[in-house]
Amino acid sequence: MAFGPVPSLSRLAPGRPVRVVEPAEWAAAGIPLLRSPREVVTGLHARHLPTPRTAVVAVLDPDERLVASASFTRRAAVRDGWELRNALLARLRRVIPHDLRRRSPVRTAVLLYCREGDGRWTVEDGAWMWALRDACVLHGLRCGAYITLTDDGWRILGEGRNGRSPRSAEHRAAAAGSVRPAPALRHAAAG
Repeated sequence: MAFGPVPSLSRLAPGRPVRVVEPAEWAAAGIPLLRSPREVVTGLHARHLPTPRTAVVAVLDPDERLVASASFTRRAAVRDGWELRNALLARLRRVIPHDLRRRSPVRTAVLLYCREGDGRWTVEDGAWMWALRDACVLHGLRCGAYITLTDDGWRILGEGRNGRSPRSAEHRAAAAGSVRPAPALRHAAAG
């Protein structure tokens, strides 16, 4: 599997720790494979309609049914997983209780990140991967797939599985072509 050249991590933030996971480390971590990644990606895309810089964190049960999900948009690119981990934990805490009392994780968290560019690994992806892995440990979940959604389509990093649809451009095109005024609310008069 080719990800292209990896930028030197030592030059990213002089004097600050950089919390990222590189592709080889992620692939070696034994992240469970999704049985039907296309269904997961299509379902999350339809539910959240992500635009670039939108993260969708989802919790799946052992049968890969969606239990809970949340999405949020980052204003600026972040290259340190610490900040991203805190954002993921905040969303997870709002949508589902932790599983820390279980002996071993039963539910799996996956992260779909919509961004510009192609599907190759970036340092920002590495920060999101670190954030997902750490948030899962702190919330009692199993760490699942990290999925990028770009104009090229979707890609599960570390596995090499991908698809052309949905893609980030689809939502922008659909949103631009379907701008309609909101329907008026009707109120029935009591009487």
